[in-house]
Amino acid sequence: MGDEIQPRSYWRWSKNDFFPGDSFQNWRAYRSALSQTFTRLKERVASRSEDADEIVELRKESENEMKRCLSWWDLTWFGFGSVIGAGIFVLTGQEAHEHAGPAIVLSYVASGISAMLSVFCYTEFAVEIPVAGGSFAYIRVELGDFAAFITAGNIILGSIAGSAAVARAWTSYFTTLLNRHPNSLRIHTNLIDGFNLLDPIAVAILVITSIIAISSTRRTSYFNWIASAVNMVVISFVIIAGLAHANTSNLTPFVPHGAKGIFVAAAIVYFAYGGFDNIATMAEETKNPSKDIPLGLLGSMSIITVIYCLMALSLSMMQKYTDIDPNAAYSVAFQRVGMKWAKYLVALGALKGMTTVLLAGAIGQARYATHIARVHMIPPWFSLVHPKTGTPINATLLIRVASACIAFFSSLDVLASLLSISGLLISMMMAVALLVRRYYVRGITPRTNLLKLTFFLLVIIVSSVGTSAYWGLDPNGWLGYTVTVPLWFLATLAISVLLPQDRTPKVWGVPLVPWFPSLSVAINVFLMGSLGAQAFIRFGICTVVMLIYYIFFGLHATYDMAHQPKKPMTSRILEEDMGSARA
Repeated sequence: MGDEIQPRSYWRWSKNDFFPGDSFQNWRAYRSALSQTFTRLKERVASRSEDADEIVELRKESENEMKRCLSWWDLTWFGFGSVIGAGIFVLTGQEAHEHAGPAIVLSYVASGISAMLSVFCYTEFAVEIPVAGGSFAYIRVELGDFAAFITAGNIILGSIAGSAAVARAWTSYFTTLLNRHPNSLRIHTNLIDGFNLLDPIAVAILVITSIIAISSTRRTSYFNWIASAVNMVVISFVIIAGLAHANTSNLTPFVPHGAKGIFVAAAIVYFAYGGFDNIATMAEETKNPSKDIPLGLLGSMSIITVIYCLMALSLSMMQKYTDIDPNAAYSVAFQRVGMKWAKYLVALGALKGMTTVLLAGAIGQARYATHIARVHMIPPWFSLVHPKTGTPINATLLIRVASACIAFFSSLDVLASLLSISGLLISMMMAVALLVRRYYVRGITPRTNLLKLTFFLLVIIVSSVGTSAYWGLDPNGWLGYTVTVPLWFLATLAISVLLPQDRTPKVWGVPLVPWFPSLSVAINVFLMGSLGAQAFIRFGICTVVMLIYYIFFGLHATYDMAHQPKKPMTSRILEEDMGSARA
């Protein structure tokens, strides 16, 4: 108590708020740090965080505490608000028209299974490590600092591109509501295709939702309840009215582009399930994380998976897949079956859904960025929590300003595949992290068991990559699967039979470990392999930029952070921890 420090002003701009470490005090120190890059890299690759560091120590970096104001009811509605938006209303039509045909329903089933397996992993971690960092914090604890940086880069990339994609889709449905062409309110330029339609409306909606999210988490929750409830009414109408105007002949041919079309579409529409991880980032603002997070996450995602499949089926039965409008599929479909007025209701519901996605995203994405900044992978100025609002204003601005710049230029199809590959990679790493958490505990697990676990995990990943690669090279073949699938099965079986679980979940755990996490790895890698080469080229470019940033800044900032003395608690965090202990 004697070491308690007084809070500083939130609005400050000193050098130490951005570059506080010893490596950045002057040019000589920075050059010295660069000369130690290889040594520091070896240390950071091998380093792993502890649960207690993530839960207690790192929160001190924010100086003020986020307010615990959310229940399982809030989280369930945030689940609906985070997920149901641009994906189902836009990507369904786009992928049914271009890749899957009526089998878009099976695409949603495949990506839904992958998403639910990931939800299981997120839930166990969120209950055990209830912090704002979500998958970044979980992977940092189990897979180490460097793996966490790769996760952080993809989280920030996904947050920025995801918000931009939803904002672009918002403009398309807004123009439909005005009975105009989807691109009529965009500014046409002579830039290259995919970047030639400037979108000021997308920028405006990003600004508005950010202001609401910054003001108060509780106020944002109330707004999300109302908007999500309206959206659920519209979704019920879409499903019922769509099936009422169903024509079964539209389902023929059911798989026009073969199985490859189904899985290509599944990899893209995985983006429609994105956002569920935002719930895990709200753990610091949840009243009872051990009870509320499982109810909120699993409950909302189970319902959403069923909704998506029914909506995809209703669209496919209303209209021939070749006639589906890829820009505003549901609105145009109702117009063509004689319900012209319904397109306005659908457009309004879609706008409501996309608004809640942006709103819930502003909360979740900012909490990710806050925790990433707490470990100094990005400047710690972005980790600060405002003392009055209890929200990370700086982190929100970081994500949304960048999103607005991208939304102004880039089309949805350019963004969707990039988003999917980032999301699938993080989900795959989460499944690996869960297996490590269950089967390896420092100081308890024998070294021989660690080596066995490492070998079996490598076999699972390599065999999954082999299955995906063989599928891409020869979709109609089968010989390669006789090697890759048995290897995956035997490696998973070996973990189950030969290795004991050295950690048991305290409250809630993923069932059927190691099978569920291993299956999650296989499905996520397979869906990644179904994406086109262009997506991997864009992702590769982004990864190179991330690594350059890490070598010149992130590595040295996190090294300094790991070697600095522990900070004393601010009064608000101390009060919160004492209150939790008494409870």
